[in-house]
Amino acid sequence: MTDIVFLGVNDVGMRIYEWLCQRDSVDVKAMLTEPDQLDIIHQIVPEFIVSVGFDHLVPPEILSLPTEDSVNLHPSYLPYNRGKSPNVWPLIEGTPAGVTLHSMDTEFDTGDIIAQKRVETEFSDTGKILHQRLEDAQFELFTQTWPEIESNNIEYASQDDSAGSYHAKDDFVELCELNADEELPVKTLLDRLRALTFPPFDNAYVDVDGERYYVDIEIRKATDDDETETNGLLSSY
Repeated sequence: MTDIVFLGVNDVGMRIYEWLCQRDSVDVKAMLTEPDQLDIIHQIVPEFIVSVGFDHLVPPEILSLPTEDSVNLHPSYLPYNRGKSPNVWPLIEGTPAGVTLHSMDTEFDTGDIIAQKRVETEFSDTGKILHQRLEDAQFELFTQTWPEIESNNIEYASQDDSAGSYHAKDDFVELCELNADEELPVKTLLDRLRALTFPPFDNAYVDVDGERYYVDIEIRKATDDDETETNGLLSSY
């Protein structure tokens, strides 16, 4: 029986938590969602800490308690897009999208990699669409990899410190404010708008004539039927 303390709060975290609870080989001792709950790990001393969607940095004295490892599931293809909003930056910067299971250390998303999975993107993707795709990939990667972790049949790979990227919450907040007078290439603007489109949340906004307007976008890939309809419309004039 493998003893676990689970750290998490988001949707895919709940999916993985429930999946672990259903495994006969796993005993989830606690699910913690706030940093002031971490002291309980001193009493439990589990084999593993598993973090999925825990937004707080876990201090070194807690990470040292598990007898095996502390692992985190991050929705980016590390070392790219460490930190916040990893569903946004691949659409803006063209960095690889994906998910990574890694060992936790004293900084966000910098520990040795256990397993990774690339996630493809399209120009029609929005931030919400990519977020959903990354959630599914996280669940798939974790459930495929966990049996190997239980059996101690994994190899760790160091991250390349010379590559990658990191984004803080302030980077996302700054991205949301559109300057009505700024000139941008069309694709650059579209990439920014689609990355920020995440209904029902209002992210991108622009102030015009003293009023604030929120902006979402939808991009559709053309099909043969679309082209036929367009040609028919043009021929009617």
